[in-house]
Amino acid sequence: MFIKVTYFVTIILFLDVASALYFHIAEGERKCFIEEIPDDTTVIVNYKVELYDPRSGGFMPSTPGIGMHVEVRDPNDKIVLSRVYSSEGMYSFTSTTPGEHVICMYSNSTSWFSGSQLRVHLDIQVGEHAVDYASVAKKDKLTELQLRIRQLLDQVHQITKEQSYQRQREERFRQTSESTNQRVLWWSLMQTGVLVGIGYWQMRHLKSFFEAKKLV
Repeated sequence: MFIKVTYFVTIILFLDVASALYFHIAEGERKCFIEEIPDDTTVIVNYKVELYDPRSGGFMPSTPGIGMHVEVRDPNDKIVLSRVYSSEGMYSFTSTTPGEHVICMYSNSTSWFSGSQLRVHLDIQVGEHAVDYASVAKKDKLTELQLRIRQLLDQVHQITKEQSYQRQREERFRQTSESTNQRVLWWSLMQTGVLVGIGYWQMRHLKSFFEAKKLV
């Protein structure tokens, strides 16, 4: 079955890495999102699927039986997560490689769903935004001050990982720039050599022509 693929690039601010949105999806259509994520970072995605109701002209708040197939790939195109979930829920994964992660979702199409349209609500939380601090405080019996310190430490840790990721990106860009400059230099030298060679050949050819015509 032919699957139409649509990519969305979500711009993540490093100090506020959470994005909520909704989109419409048809049968066989595949929606993909690109997230730039540092390594060793937890990502939590909350979602809810609604089915269009032509009688009311709106979307049904609950759609039992309809599931979503989720596939996550890392920057090396390795599958991090691939499974079918229900119509509403949450899934999570932890990055092992820094860079662009592709999150794709499409419906587990059925015959009675054919031709209908879905609306998918999506909430992506990255890093410390993916931590439920209320549960952490309850589990570890932390005071309000201790919890705030824990949050600040997590934020510092996340910023450190972001800075490390940015340094890696800058290093890759520098290597790419140096490689490009080196290729341009060699290409210029090659062009110069070719022009000098052609000029020398033309001079030799003209000299032989004039000598053959006894003009010199």
